[in-house]
Amino acid sequence: MKKILILSGKGGTGKTTVAASLIEYLNSKTIADCDVDAPNLHLILKVKDPKEKDFIGSQKAFIDVDKCISCGECAEKCRFDAIHPFEGSYKVDEISCEGCSLCSLVCPVSAVSFYDDKSGTLQKYTGTYDFSTACLKLGRGNSGKLVSEVKRNMIIAETEEYAVLDGSPGIGCPVIASISGVDWVLLVAEPTLSGFSDLKRIVTTAKAFELKMGLCVNKADINMEITNEIIDYCKDEGVYYLGLIPYDKTVLKALKSSKLIIDIPCEAGNALRNVFKEFKQVLENEK
Repeated sequence: MKKILILSGKGGTGKTTVAASLIEYLNSKTIADCDVDAPNLHLILKVKDPKEKDFIGSQKAFIDVDKCISCGECAEKCRFDAIHPFEGSYKVDEISCEGCSLCSLVCPVSAVSFYDDKSGTLQKYTGTYDFSTACLKLGRGNSGKLVSEVKRNMIIAETEEYAVLDGSPGIGCPVIASISGVDWVLLVAEPTLSGFSDLKRIVTTAKAFELKMGLCVNKADINMEITNEIIDYCKDEGVYYLGLIPYDKTVLKALKSSKLIIDIPCEAGNALRNVFKEFKQVLENEK
């Protein structure tokens, strides 16, 4: 089985839209949404009723007000400014707390304890797809660990030819965790200055993992000058150029109707099918 990860380097390029259509084109039943900060692939694929499981990412501090003598040592020593005076005692801000335990070490009366923090929710959809995803709780910093759990939740069937993973924007922890162990990265770029800049960062990141990469440029005709620069850059970097997708207002109408763009007659859908045809040919040439 080949594991294909869809990345973009930035948000808003059409990465998830491309990922959903690729899943149908390759007839993949093993999929994952690794964008745990804002998962939305399930909306496009119209899957429902997931099995959920709490994800414990770290521990948080808790101050027992009955033991606390309000000396303020914990607040003074906290490096994350997570402890503040509250009603004659002190209280921990759970979003700022990193669970480092320094406050418990400096407390003279052992008023600080720790509890397991629910950092997010793992979700598993079954039926049409074996679909693993998760949602990170607001303000939590365990996105990389949560993505790793999402990938462990994937059931890789021997009969499956391709697994498709929708990645996160950027190059941070969730992207690094997503990249680990995949066979191919399909890059979805947009022809803007920020899009080109972020594409360079993700190419550099993926090359550090010695991964094979393919590229398509979405909304390519909004700035052909930058589009051509992106194509030249990727050819220089050894990235397979797969094709262009034009800006097409029909795409927005399709998404509002929860339809895949390769399933409707439009310029963008036709172009995307050609991109996938080229990509599949590259994949099959490896066999």
